[in-house]
Amino acid sequence: MEPRHESFNPWSVVNVVFHHLAEQGLHPVLGGSDPGGPAAELLRALGIEPAAEGDRQVGENVKRHLAEIRAAVFDDPGA
Repeated sequence: MEPRHESFNPWSVVNVVFHHLAEQGLHPVLGGSDPGGPAAELLRALGIEPAAEGDRQVGENVKRHLAEIRAAVFDDPGA
């Protein structure tokens, strides 16, 4: 079995870092350069593939949940 490759949205990293800094009393400001690039490089350094669609596990969970909803709505004998 081949290992799964994890993906994560670099902008989520930016969001987490900004919130962490704000909790520490710092006031980060976006401007001048795009923080998505450095965030993507950080993810790569951690062995995670940056992907605009975000965390693959979250996407798979959403797909599974939608399938459960479809089954409940369309396969329900009482409907």
